[in-house]
Formats: sequence, C-alpha cells, structure tokens
Amino acid sequence: MDTAFHARAGVRVGCDIGGTFTDIVLAMPDGRLYVNKTSTTPENLGLAITRGLQALIEQAGIAAGDITEIVHGTTTASNTILQKVGARTAVLTTEGFRDVLEIARIRTPTMFDLGWSKPQPLAPRRYRRGIRERIDAQGRIVTPLDEQQLLREVGELAAEGVTAIAICFLNSYINPAHERRAKALIEAAFPDLLLSVSCEVLPEIKEYERTSTTVVNAYILPAMRTYLARLKQDLAGMGVTASLQVMASNGGMMGIASATEKPVFAVASGPAGGVAGAAQIGTLSGDRDLIVFDMGGTTAKASIIAAGVPSLTNEYEFRDGISAPSRFIKGGGYVLKVPAIDIAEVGAGGGSIAGIDAGGLLCVGPESAGAYPGPACYGNGNDRPTVTDANMVLGYLNPKALAGGSLAVTPALSHDAIARHIAEPLGLDVLAAAHGIRQVANVNMARAIRAVTVERGRDPREMAMIAFGGGGPLHAVSVARLLGITRVIAPIMAGVFCSAGMLSADAEHNFVKAVLRRLDACDPASLAAIADDLRGQGREILASEGYAHGAVETVAFADVRYLGQSSELTVPLAAGALDARALARLKDDFNAEYARTFGYSSDEPLELVNLRVSAYGRSGQRLDFGHCKVDATALAGESGTRMVSFSAQEPPRETRLVPRGALTREKLAGPLIIESYDTTIVVPPNCSAHADDVGNIIIDLHQEAA
Repeated sequence: MDTAFHARAGVRVGCDIGGTFTDIVLAMPDGRLYVNKTSTTPENLGLAITRGLQALIEQAGIAAGDITEIVHGTTTASNTILQKVGARTAVLTTEGFRDVLEIARIRTPTMFDLGWSKPQPLAPRRYRRGIRERIDAQGRIVTPLDEQQLLREVGELAAEGVTAIAICFLNSYINPAHERRAKALIEAAFPDLLLSVSCEVLPEIKEYERTSTTVVNAYILPAMRTYLARLKQDLAGMGVTASLQVMASNGGMMGIASATEKPVFAVASGPAGGVAGAAQIGTLSGDRDLIVFDMGGTTAKASIIAAGVPSLTNEYEFRDGISAPSRFIKGGGYVLKVPAIDIAEVGAGGGSIAGIDAGGLLCVGPESAGAYPGPACYGNGNDRPTVTDANMVLGYLNPKALAGGSLAVTPALSHDAIARHIAEPLGLDVLAAAHGIRQVANVNMARAIRAVTVERGRDPREMAMIAFGGGGPLHAVSVARLLGITRVIAPIMAGVFCSAGMLSADAEHNFVKAVLRRLDACDPASLAAIADDLRGQGREILASEGYAHGAVETVAFADVRYLGQSSELTVPLAAGALDARALARLKDDFNAEYARTFGYSSDEPLELVNLRVSAYGRSGQRLDFGHCKVDATALAGESGTRMVSFSAQEPPRETRLVPRGALTREKLAGPLIIESYDTTIVVPPNCSAHADDVGNIIIDLHQEAA
C-alpha cells in the first residue's frame, strides 16, 4: 500500500464485479459519492472496471492520479472453481494419506438423494503423491523427509503439466519443518511451480479441512494472480496508480500481496462488502438485528446481523445450487476452513432463466443469461425468459431503458419469450405466467433467508430486512411477506451497495496457532506469548500495507470444545492480560455460547484447540454512511404513472412513479414504483414508504386485505 495514503485525504473507489453488472462507487474526500453500473465483460473482467471508472472520473471532474485507493470485490476465485478452469493442481501429502480428499468426512448433504454425486476433487488422484515422511501428534519427527523421492515425484508432476502444488503433510500444524523444507527444495529446483503450503495457509488440526483449503488455494492461484496483475496494468494504463485492496470473505480488506498468495481468503469476496455496509446502516437506523438480502443478476444471498455484528463462520462449503454454511449438513462441496461472513446463496437472480422441467413444472434458475446475451428484453439474441423479463412484463421496470437510461430495453421481447416458453405450454396468459416466474424466484430466495434464520433458531418476523443489489429492492417486499417480515430497508445506493460497503470496511488479517491442550492444563504465560506473537504478525503485515502502529487494533479469540469432541466453538477472549482469571472467564463464556448454540451445556472438561488473533487496520478514510451525499443524477428517476400488475387475480392498476430523490420523511402510501439510476424499489399496495435522515428508504408492510 502507498504509505502516504493514510496521511492525506484522497479519492477512493469501490468496485464489485457481478454476473450481469459491474458496480463502481467513487467517494470524494468531502463525502460526495458517484455511482456507475456497467455490463460485466466476461472475456476480460477488468475491462468493465476501467470503462466504468473512466466514466466516473469524467463525471466527478477529477484526474486519474487523484484516486488513492481502490477496494475490489472479485468473483475470479469463485468462478474459477465453479467453471473448473483452475490450475492443473497436484498434492504432496504424507505416504498413506493420498485419498484424504475422497474420503473427506464420509457425509452426504442429503441422506436419501440417490442421484447425488460427490464433487470431483480439484486435484485428480494421478496428481496426488504420498511422500515418505512422518511427524507425530506431538510434533516429533518419526520418519525424516525423503528429499530424493520428493524431488523425483515433483519432477514427474512437472513433466505431466502440473502448474500448482499443494503441500499438506500430516500434523504439520504442530510442526511445519517438513513442509517448509519441501517448499525450499521445490522452489530451488522448480522455480516456475506455484506452491500452496498448509502451514502457511491453514495451520490447524483436521487433515481433510486443511488439505481441502490448501488445494483450493493452489487451484485458484494462477487465475487470481493473472487477473490482479492484468487489472493493475489496465488501471496504470489509464493513469491510476492507487493502492489496490481486495475484499476478503470475512468482510475486511486485504492487500494485493496477500490476495495473490492466499486467494482462498477471498472466494466470497463481493457479497462480504454488502454485509459490512449493512452493519453500519443498521447501527445508524437503530436496526441492530437485520436480515441481509442481496439479489443480483445471477444469485441471491442472505445473511444476518445480530446486535450490530455480522454473523461469521470459520468453515463453509463452496458448491453449486444453494450454498449455506451449516454445522449439520456437509459433504456437498469444497470445504474452505477460513473466516467468512455466514452467507447462504441460491441461484436466483434477475438473469435467471425460467423454463418448464421434465415433469411439466415451472422452474427458475440456476442457469443465468448473465451480462451477455442477458435477458430477452436486452435484444442480444436470447429468446428465453428471465426474472427480469417477468418484471418487465408486469410493469415493475422502466420500459424504455435501465441503469439510468444507459441500457435500452424492448418489453415486447420479454412478452414474446414468456408467451412462447411458459404461457402457451402451460395454458396461461402472459401476466399469469410472469407472476409465476416471479413467485418461484421469490420462494427460492426465501429459502436462502430461512437457511440463515429459521434453520439457525432465529425468527425472521422479529427482524427487519435490508435489501440491496440490482434486484433486491425489486423483490424485497414479496420475499418479506413470505417470511412474515414487516419492515424493509432499501439503503442508499442500494443497486451498487456492495461496492459502497467495501469502502466502509477496515483492513483485516487473521492468524491462528494450534494449542490442543486441556484448558485446565494450559500455562497462561505460554498462551500469552502465543497471542503476542500472533499480534506481532498482524502488526507487521498491516505495516507493510501502510498502517501506522496506532491505526492497528487486535482482538484475540479461542477455539474451545468439550474434551473428546471433534468440533469447536470460537469465543472472544476478554481484553487485557491473558492470565488465570481470563482462562476462568473463557470457560464461563464458552459454556454460555454452547448453551446459546445447542440449547444446553455440560460440566465436562474443556480443550483449547486454537488461539486466534484478528488484526484490523483502521483508516480515517472509511466511508461513513451518515455523512455522505449521493450525486443527484444517481437519485433521479421518472415521474408520472405506469400500469403495474401486482397480482395475477387482479387487473393491472395505475401506479405512481416517484424519483428516489423526491422521497422525504413523509410517508407515501403504496402502490409506488420508486426509480433511481441503480435500482427500482417496488412498494406494493398495503405498504408505505418514506426516507430516513441517512437517505435509506423505509418500507412498512401492513396487514394485507382479506
């Protein structure tokens, strides 16, 4: 990072690449915000960023050199896994542990699904080699590393075209000597190979989780490095030499050096920015318990914020279909044991394609029309209907153009696509078919919200929903009604909110050290020394990114479990000295957290598994949603009326159109269509909407008429 950045105010940019649109927010030092939505360019993802950024530079009247920091959320890592286009990856492991990836945890996500197939390992068996070496559970060397065999195996792998190698030796989390020696030997003999070493990526117990995470990191290394290097080059070509930060899965920022070495920490990059921003919006609006609903062009995502803090997890599975971290349902994807915001994701977005399955039922997604050709109404050659086409036919969307007039649309193409593929085969009129498409999509999205609320013991009826993304405010009230939610918030810049949220995040790095000792046998002085070492690592890496010592804050955590269990809970350690009193408090805090999580606690002895430290780099440039002003062009929209269909059982009704910038604290009764540059907010009948002091739109849902 440019170390001068924190000493001076500068222009900051947040950008998020989605499946359909690339969203960019430019923040001026005085709090003014400019927004841009540009169609994503799949052939070169960075091209959409440079195009959108150039438009914002001209709009704001600044020079490219005035930009001092870019915070980027990227789907490069996740798309590489989904599309199976990562590196040809090999695994070096302890002899006898070649099949850890296949054996996994011997679980299936659904017990009675006979059609389920286990995900294919990212490193095929022919590229997994057992190396003669052994370290026992206490960290003692039982069998020295066979260096000649190691180099022979790597030579064979390199000859077969392997470009990345994951090194995962047994018990290396307690003694990494063999992994480090193997790394040094391979770097000297094969300098072109990319290496992912488990003691650097994930120095934790659990062989499968550690191996899986290290392999995913190796698999996505070349794609992430190539993408970030090209993006940096493209930005430099337009005169932008700002520091480049990458949004991490945990809702913090990480420097480009960390992102290129450990991209596995940024697989869930984009969505995390929205959750980080939603936490600040909730604090400002007084809604500290929030359901976060983010609907884009390809997927919809859900998370929760409890008492003002996003829900976090230390392990999740990346997979197709609905992806939801769970303590109980595992085995359906690639395990990543890294800190991440607890997000459930389902393949339902504006570009999700509707069709009729083999059983004659209407289905929506997960296939998406993406940015190109896009929905039928874009006129780019796709004739299959999408959720966006359904919204166009029903009158929710502007029939002339989207994204502030920059994207022309043809509603007749939406009508024809729905008629041909849905209405006529099912014997429905086009409006009824469009309502059906929208309803199926809404039910799918409600599944994601239930995954992070009802399935976690939380009642969604007791929480407000904050909805953003290009389609979030368009569907929010309908989804909220399915769940009994009575208050919906459409935040400022809702359509590009993930990008804005990135600018509200702090830099964050996480460090862990395995302990594996009964809590009552732990030496407080030894634990304090471990915690101090982890804090030092945090300060060092943040210093390399330009954060002064006084701008760094560290928080310690402990992974604790009952003796004999295989899973642990992460509990914050109280601030202050790590002494006997702190360990006694840790025991009480763990029992309380266990009771909250599982409904009971025990008097069994406790085991301290890991010590963790999160290091935060605080910046005076962090975006404050309470003191910012969105450019007027982003709040503009059409006035007048439009015919809108809110129910398949009722005829379309004349509905008032309101520009977002025109809303005040005075409540307006629905139905309303609120338009802005970046999104459309639907306020159906039996609802009312008003703006709060921050500029968020608050929608109150009333009891529907019988």
